[in-house]
Amino acid sequence: MAGPLVTRHRTLFPELMEWLGSGIPTAPAPWTARNAHAIPIEVAEQDGTYLVRAELPGMEPDKDITITLADGILVIRAEHAETTEDKHHTEFRYGTLERAVRLPEPLQEDAVTAEYRHGILTVRVPKAAKAQKNARTIPVHRAE
Repeated sequence: MAGPLVTRHRTLFPELMEWLGSGIPTAPAPWTARNAHAIPIEVAEQDGTYLVRAELPGMEPDKDITITLADGILVIRAEHAETTEDKHHTEFRYGTLERAVRLPEPLQEDAVTAEYRHGILTVRVPKAAKAQKNARTIPVHRAE
């Protein structure tokens, strides 16, 4: 005897539901091109450094990937050119891929490094030392 049937719910917009269900890590930047595809990322902290990993299979890192960091916003942009060979079917994404991530400041912007290995881009952004905010007692003198 078979068990009860499991109802599977399908959504018309699976990418939107996945994005909404992930806690919306970053809102799209206003300067993102309308035809740009989002790059899947993960952000972690390790030993005083933010690690941003991005899935970018099939890229030539020195030609296809551009990384910028300004005002605490890390922008990863890639161009994936379509091959000229005939295809019966493809689900690959071609064109501009872009993702912007806001990182908490302060950051050591001049010490950022990036490496690309096996289709994964890893960007390391070191945190800057926080400025110490010392409380100070200010004496009040009687004015005469």
